[in-house]
Amino acid sequence: MPDFEVAVAGELNLDLILYGLPSPLPPERELIAERMTLTLGSSSAIVAHNLSALGVRTCFFSRIGSDAMGAISTERLADAGVDVSGVRRMEDGSATGVTVILEHSGWRNILTYLGTISQLTYEDIDLALLRSCRHLHLSSLYLQHALRPRVADLFETAKAAGLGISLDTNDDPEDRWELIWQLLRQVNVFLPNEREARKIAGTNDVELAAERLAKVVPTVAVKLGKMGALGQSGNERILLPSVEVGVVDPVGAGDSFDAGFIAQYVRGANLRTCLAYGNLAGALSTTRAGGTEAFRDREYRERFFRQHLTA
Repeated sequence: MPDFEVAVAGELNLDLILYGLPSPLPPERELIAERMTLTLGSSSAIVAHNLSALGVRTCFFSRIGSDAMGAISTERLADAGVDVSGVRRMEDGSATGVTVILEHSGWRNILTYLGTISQLTYEDIDLALLRSCRHLHLSSLYLQHALRPRVADLFETAKAAGLGISLDTNDDPEDRWELIWQLLRQVNVFLPNEREARKIAGTNDVELAAERLAKVVPTVAVKLGKMGALGQSGNERILLPSVEVGVVDPVGAGDSFDAGFIAQYVRGANLRTCLAYGNLAGALSTTRAGGTEAFRDREYRERFFRQHLTA
């Protein structure tokens, strides 16, 4: 049996989430938030954390700065059981990245200082550790400035070692979507949201987007937010509705979906089961602030899954 079921490579940082700010934000004013949360952030780290919380043996590759935010971020992952031996602590003055999220009613501002978020390189990845895994997941492709030129090499290395590969590009801030079709040919599971799927596939029809993507990628799961998720594998297409819960915070819901989906995928589940667990994990995430807080409470997490799996 491989040492780890899933290796996750990507960014590691904290999210500072502020709630209850006025909209619009007037300049030159001291604006008071009603409440705040400081929590583990970044798509990659949320996926790794929540995979481990769901019982998947997970290791993580990333960079952090030699600062308190990097230490807290790593501790949060380790507390969830993630192997963080592949996280490289930089001693050159680089600062750990941070994202500030300003939550409004139905929308949000997202402000990110990249720092070490964009600095992970192919050389940072312990290939012996990678080869001890069953599956590789990569998030935030277009924030991985240093790694992106060699992502194809990373995927080839993983494939040669017998690993499956999943990819969640997240948004492309430049809206150019370079390299994506080349990389998708190496991917087993693609996990875009609706906007990303439509952009990449070049169509406004999400079903047509999933069909086009599935001609290249064996399994595609498109996250549709409140509408649930659309899965396509070959000619098989499944649309599963979302799980209705009282939403506290949507931050990290898509990444939590990834964790739920991959947790079942690496254990050989069918497409419907993978989608169902993705929807459950995404819904669980929204019931507490941030993308990992609901997963940190084991009793609450397990009760949620029991309740909704039998509903």
